[in-house]
This record gives sequence, structure tokens and C-alpha cells, in this order.
Amino acid sequence: MCRSIKTLRPPVLPEEATEEEIRAAALQYVRKVSGFRAPAAHNQEVFDRAVEVIAEATAELLAGLEVRGAARREAS
Repeated sequence: MCRSIKTLRPPVLPEEATEEEIRAAALQYVRKVSGFRAPAAHNQEVFDRAVEVIAEATAELLAGLEVRGAARREAS
């Protein structure tokens, strides 16, 4: 889909994704889907809200994922 959105879960990302990384991925997604790098003033509110909703959903997804073998690696 969008090559500039990177994987935010271990082991691809060695540590937990930061709020900034999650928001950047959400912004890239909204830009790709909307087709706008920067929305016009009359679309700014809906654009910003979409970024926030997607960032929240992403954080929830990452918090709930169980990555097989991750516990073993952390214990080493």
C-alpha cells in the first residue's frame, strides 16, 4: 500500500513503537487514502480527526498483539 509506512511491532521494531511513530504512520495512511498531502482548510478538521482515530486504533492494535517468540527473545 504505502511504502513509507513501516512495521511498528517487534521484532521488526526492537522497542515498543512511540506515540510519534504511531502518529506518523497514521498520517501517511490518511494521506494515501485521501490523496492529499495537506488538505484544504475546509477539509482540515476531518483530516486531522482521521489521523487521530487511526493512531488510536493502531496503538490499540499494537498493545493487543501477541508476537510468538517475543518473550523468549526478551528473556535472553
